[in-house]
Amino acid sequence: MNIELLTKAKSLGFSDRQIAHLTGRTEDDVRAERKRLGLVPSYRLVDTCAAEFEAYTPYYYSTYDRGDDEVKPSDRQKVMILGGGPNRIGQGIEFDYCCVHASFALKEDGFETLMVNSNPETVSTDYDTSDKLYFEPLTLEDVLHIYEREKCWGAIAQFGGQTPLNLALGLQKNGVNILGTSPQGIEIAEDRKLFAAMLRKLDIPQPANGIAISESEALAVARTLGYPILVRPSFVLGGRAMQIVYSDAELQHYMRFAVEASPERPVLVDKFLEDATEVDVDCIADVGRDDGTGEGNIVIGAMLEHIEFAGVHSGDAAMVLPPHTLSPKVIEIIRQHTHAMARELKVIGLMNVQYAVKGETVYVLEVNPRASRTIPFVSKAIGVPLAKLAAKVMAGKSLKQLGFTEEIWPKYWAVKESVFPFNRFHGQDILLSPEMRSTGEVMGLDADLGIAYAKSQMAAGGPLPLSGRVFISVSDAHKSEVAEIGRLFADLGFELVATSGTALLLAQAGLKVRRVFKLAEGRPHALDLLKNREIQLVINTPAGQTPRADEVRIRTAAVYTGTPIMTTISGAKAAALGIAALRKSGYEVRTLQEYCKL
Repeated sequence: MNIELLTKAKSLGFSDRQIAHLTGRTEDDVRAERKRLGLVPSYRLVDTCAAEFEAYTPYYYSTYDRGDDEVKPSDRQKVMILGGGPNRIGQGIEFDYCCVHASFALKEDGFETLMVNSNPETVSTDYDTSDKLYFEPLTLEDVLHIYEREKCWGAIAQFGGQTPLNLALGLQKNGVNILGTSPQGIEIAEDRKLFAAMLRKLDIPQPANGIAISESEALAVARTLGYPILVRPSFVLGGRAMQIVYSDAELQHYMRFAVEASPERPVLVDKFLEDATEVDVDCIADVGRDDGTGEGNIVIGAMLEHIEFAGVHSGDAAMVLPPHTLSPKVIEIIRQHTHAMARELKVIGLMNVQYAVKGETVYVLEVNPRASRTIPFVSKAIGVPLAKLAAKVMAGKSLKQLGFTEEIWPKYWAVKESVFPFNRFHGQDILLSPEMRSTGEVMGLDADLGIAYAKSQMAAGGPLPLSGRVFISVSDAHKSEVAEIGRLFADLGFELVATSGTALLLAQAGLKVRRVFKLAEGRPHALDLLKNREIQLVINTPAGQTPRADEVRIRTAAVYTGTPIMTTISGAKAAALGIAALRKSGYEVRTLQEYCKL
């Protein structure tokens, strides 16, 4: 590796990591050698005014081609904000909201803001969001170059999701001042063993779990825990390749084809809590330093109760704020656990916790000492810009100084619903799972929970019908609840339609039901009715982990005909509640500001 070859490699776009792999060195070795030789990138400016006027909001890209460096130095204190990187299904734009608000907040406090991101579809990469934009990949190498070139005071890795968070420790080791929660605190939350040790110390329960780096180890852990289990690879975004497994055969298939396990990237195995209620909690804290009171403050922004049972990724689940079925005792336990973990992790800024509630027992599923996907939703619902406050906290202010030290519980209901791209992917099953599939979200607000839910469905593109026919087809696991669901819709005046098995159960419960053929039995069947717009709502819960072809065809037809569809019993109940509320009193439109004044 000589300077000529190294210069050529860098100008062709080879990263330090690639060069290290090709030459049998470490990335740190290549970086040190490159710096010793004076081989660093220069930055070129993209003139946002096309030379017609002076550009006050330029953005830059790096190059190893010989030429002038066009970065204009300044003496202001600089903060670098790391964005979320490329946007794709399974990684929401909510993190970009947090980055943008951080930039606005720090500008207000007199800092020069530098945004590092590589996604042209975001607001954070708009030329006038930050003082300077670096259109660069979110890698250790590229971020360090910018930090050193600009002589930044600090960097924020909390707002871009998992991508920048994974860089925090490496950046700190290379001299970067990470603002907010320390990388050591982040590591405790991310590392399975350190996290389990913290929960034991705090006496907070978590589902039984284990780690596997081979198929045999995974089977051994599964037999210890008992099925069903939740399996997932380490260090992934959006719950990618996360799956609920019910048997040895499914687990073997998962280990062979879904993931590549190694000591560096073990597969995480958790006991799956069936029919548990999942709760997301977002909080803001400044307990990692002394604010003059001796302890700092922890404020819960919101507790969001999932409408779907645990097992649906939080980015996909419909949620209600404030919780609508949790007891005061459970809410207080959640509050105590959240405060205890924030103090132990010495959180400065935002923290998200995911809980599973089974009866009166509260289990911790996951802790993320960073901004979560729900921060924009929560901020709008409670009228407090949490991302802005968190940025100011990370830059040195206390929650006491900012005037936010007490929880806000709205006097109205806020429902979050996710928006999915299923109509763009013909034949793709629409079932929700631990792997995130949504591409956006909407909210419904109202003093009545049913109407708030109905508004969220309207906004998501599937308005609830006020009359007509409802097709019901549920799995064996939900047969005991089918009569209750049928009665809810029959009482609302809907005509019930079902195939033989479900129709028999509804008839035995004394309900009038129209029986239709299964797809293989003859016609008319459910697909015919859907295509003819003779069904206004579909309730279809999956039969087992591997869906039957008929189910997939029915769910796909519902998407393509624009027919609202519920794939969980809890969703079906929420739909009935919403229809009843709409029929009783209709709905009114208010501004967000009007709600926040209630």
